[in-house]
Amino acid sequence: MAQIFVVHPENPQSRLLQQAGALLAEGGLVAVPTDSSYAVVARLDDKAASERLRKLRGLDDRHHLTLLCRDLAEISHFARVENTQYRLLKLATPGPFTFILEATKEVPRRVSHRSRKTIGIRVPDHKVARALIDAVGSPLLSTTLIPEGEELPLNDAQEIFARYEHDLAAVVDGGACPFEPTTVIDLTAEVPEIVRRGRGDASKLGL
Repeated sequence: MAQIFVVHPENPQSRLLQQAGALLAEGGLVAVPTDSSYAVVARLDDKAASERLRKLRGLDDRHHLTLLCRDLAEISHFARVENTQYRLLKLATPGPFTFILEATKEVPRRVSHRSRKTIGIRVPDHKVARALIDAVGSPLLSTTLIPEGEELPLNDAQEIFARYEHDLAAVVDGGACPFEPTTVIDLTAEVPEIVRRGRGDASKLGL
């Protein structure tokens, strides 16, 4: 059964996030609030956990999973970033944007897009999510917590616990967060393409 860690949204208790990080290290999945909606996360280096992440959402290997990173430097370690892409990323991070980029060799092939070898990357603007990444010490593999067969993400930690108490290792309850997925922008072509419009305002990026 999942554990619930109730944390302060602006000043999350590091002790509780260390406990959540330990559950991730043991192969568990954890739900965590972000600046767009709740996401479910796993360690990048855990093959079994990444497979359970896809199974929980009902996703195949053609669906982009997303790496939650701490900053631009970390992004460049896991994705190939050219100068024009870097300028756009600098404008948009941290924030509710997900960028599709070519994955580097640091990204396991099992989690990149099967045919395109790309990965979703973002830097969340949420103190709880960022603090959990810090507690783990590396980017987290994630996907928006949208129940299979439904269209809207979940936004309430207690509801998440009720629905997934036997599938998750923990729910980090940082209170309600925005009820809208990220804006997804594909940066692999010469001209950036908006794949999904969400909470991030792409006009602020000139798109």
